[in-house]
Amino acid sequence: FYTEDATYGWNIGPKEDVMCVGVDEIRDIALGLEMEGLENWAYEYQKVLIDEKQGEIVGFWKQIVNKSDGTRDEIYGIGGSWFRLNGDNLIEWQRDFFDFGHVAKMFAALIESGDLSTGMQKRIERSLAGEKLPGYYPLGEAPVPIW
Repeated sequence: FYTEDATYGWNIGPKEDVMCVGVDEIRDIALGLEMEGLENWAYEYQKVLIDEKQGEIVGFWKQIVNKSDGTRDEIYGIGGSWFRLNGDNLIEWQRDFFDFGHVAKMFAALIESGDLSTGMQKRIERSLAGEKLPGYYPLGEAPVPIW
């Protein structure tokens, strides 16, 4: 789906951006490490807008967690993905956007209710321990700009 030199990034709050450069980093980080612990999540697209002249697509999605008791909960706010395609319809770049404050609130609620997945618990523990996560950069220092 991605070109060899594609980029995929998003902001992760007031201090950091995540940027994956190249199809290997996208596979290993964005679609690999960053999705660990989110196996019980769904990103249901609500609306997709296509600009054929610019080769761009914007999809708006809801972040939904399927909880252990069979119920579902969703993160309030608007989330989405913005893509640019090349002439072969491969993704040149992707940028995701979501309301970080509401994401943090949901994770806090999942911790409190005991519904946070083991994989996500481990990710949070690594982050709190100060582990440098691959692809994370201080604001404005990613190898490719978010915008």
